[in-house]
Amino acid sequence: MDYLKEIQGKICHDPYFNKMNTNTKRCVFVNGPVIVGAGPSGLAAAACLTAKGVQSLVLERCNCIASLWKRKTYNRLSLHLPKQFCELPLMSFPHDFPTYPTKQQFIKYLELYAMTFNIRPVFNQTVISANYDRNIGLWIIRTDTATSHATITTEYVTRWLIVATGENAEAVVPDIEGMDEFSGTIMHTSLYKSGEIFTRKKVLVVGCGNSGMEVCLDLCNHDAAPSLVVRDTVHVLPREMLGKSTFGLSMWLLKWLPIRLVDRFLLITSRLFLGDTSRLGLDRPEIGPLELKNLSGKTPVLDVGTLAKIKSGDIKVCPGIKRLLKHHTVEFVNGQTEEYDAIILATGYKSNVPSWLKEKEMFSEKDGLPKRPFPNGWKGECGLYAVGFTKRGLLGASIDAKKIAEHIHQYFQ
Repeated sequence: MDYLKEIQGKICHDPYFNKMNTNTKRCVFVNGPVIVGAGPSGLAAAACLTAKGVQSLVLERCNCIASLWKRKTYNRLSLHLPKQFCELPLMSFPHDFPTYPTKQQFIKYLELYAMTFNIRPVFNQTVISANYDRNIGLWIIRTDTATSHATITTEYVTRWLIVATGENAEAVVPDIEGMDEFSGTIMHTSLYKSGEIFTRKKVLVVGCGNSGMEVCLDLCNHDAAPSLVVRDTVHVLPREMLGKSTFGLSMWLLKWLPIRLVDRFLLITSRLFLGDTSRLGLDRPEIGPLELKNLSGKTPVLDVGTLAKIKSGDIKVCPGIKRLLKHHTVEFVNGQTEEYDAIILATGYKSNVPSWLKEKEMFSEKDGLPKRPFPNGWKGECGLYAVGFTKRGLLGASIDAKKIAEHIHQYFQ
């Protein structure tokens, strides 16, 4: 890449490097933005910059793009929203893709997207720190790459840093009392691929979001006996209503009606389609689904068949876990106990930005998300940007990517 240059000078003569004599060290100056993360958000930012004539460098800790989708999602996964709401900027899905593309189809789309915009990330680059050096007015991003002989430490120096590691960088694994004593399998959904290995086994799924619900359905389809831990209130909506996607219908109604009125419509219609979910142990929050999404980022569950399995008794709803006991026993908060062969933690993901970005103004140290809410969380100070942290999925990432490209492009005119 002709816009990358090896540089020498005082930047490389850093005490940080002098302590690591066994490492191979180098410095690279990037005459354009550095994007950390080659998931959909990072690809979107790179493509928008390319369209503006601005070259960027994408750093990725794994050896492929979209590593979360390729390595940490279950086989039956499909997009929960219609494809028109999940397209990245400047390129639509192929016309022959279904309304809800499968995991493999979405990965194919992302690979084609990267190829179309000539996005070639530098893989196996684990960012260990990124800080802004006010003396030189540049960002310094340090990465480690492990090889069979040594660890290569690289400093990428740039004027613009785009954080695209997203809201789902690291799995959230709760600390449940007695986890060391439980004799069965305990895994996070990031490791779950199929219910095939759990055939004829009793499985407890912790977490009633879209992933937890869909894993339960997958387990049923593989003749397992799943139970679902519901610790909090949850909005369950049909994926489609009145012949349209629930999400698409909601977006259309919001053009004309206030959010609370749209929420009321969704809840009334959902009750007609799904019945009273509280009778199944799925109490609804007091705040409507769209308003709750705006306030907290909590996404309603779009039902793809799980509710019918709960109604039929194929999936049992349980209260929160108090602790795990020896062998295969789980004690719930209501005092009841039950034995399970395995526990699957559908407990979500979190941002890892605070672990490497040495900056305290733009990102919260508590949750690793921008402090300023959407739509204003995309831009920080000193050339720092964020894409994919809106809690609005791919649509929100696309909006941020366009804004970032437009803003950086001004410096190249």
